[in-house]
Amino acid sequence: MFTIGDFARYGRVSRRMLRHYDAIGLLRPDRTDPATGYRFYGAAQLARLNRIIALKDLGFTLQQVRDVLDERVGPEELRGMLRLRRAELAEAVAAATARLAQVEARLRSIESEGHMPADDVVIKTVPAVRVAELTGIAASYEPQDIGPVIGPLYEELFPLLEGAGVRPTGPGIAWYEDAPHGSPEGGGAIVVHAGVTVSAPVGPVGGTGVRVVELPPFEAATIVHRGAMDDVLPAAQTLARWLDGNGYRSTGYAREVNLECPADRSRWVTELQEPVAKA
Repeated sequence: MFTIGDFARYGRVSRRMLRHYDAIGLLRPDRTDPATGYRFYGAAQLARLNRIIALKDLGFTLQQVRDVLDERVGPEELRGMLRLRRAELAEAVAAATARLAQVEARLRSIESEGHMPADDVVIKTVPAVRVAELTGIAASYEPQDIGPVIGPLYEELFPLLEGAGVRPTGPGIAWYEDAPHGSPEGGGAIVVHAGVTVSAPVGPVGGTGVRVVELPPFEAATIVHRGAMDDVLPAAQTLARWLDGNGYRSTGYAREVNLECPADRSRWVTELQEPVAKA
């Protein structure tokens, strides 16, 4: 079972959205704690969430989404609907490009349901690592909020390091945490850390605004994603289902370690490192 915060991360939606879906009966939690009112969701509910978001992105109202789901639209028909929307978005203004990528990611996640190769996920101890980082705040963990924050951070980070004479010694590492003053059921803002491995001393890097920090070791469930980060959803949800089926629970947001970053983003190779503990 996942808390509302964990389920929101795996579904790449906001907790506020999940609470609304609960209130209108579109996606009820598996269990609600009678004492605290906290909501808990099962991994199997990711399938319904994927369909809700995909249909909503097609332009359906939530009432229409409910009607479609009640009719049990099959994956083939739903895939056809998503492809039609993809063609429409391709002809739209440039601002719709990010939305198109999200629709395609949902499609791939729906297609991969029921296919969870166990050997894709590896439990390992991630050693301590020293990174130079810049941070920013995103409104939520949803891709349309993370992308516009993390991209400019990295564009700013590397020139600042070069100007300060600090050379990267390893891969880029992005990680996330809830913004302060949040609660398991509220908030939603995310602190975005854009970093790269270095060997420089811990502390500020001159007057650049860059800071070198030491990230501690931790036990992680890992999976390798190949492709642009706009398309990471199937890998992230495969990891979520594996955790749920193998007696582990998440203890935080997954790190993103950039193993290969060619100019063609569709050829990126990224390792997701999710901190875990035995359930």
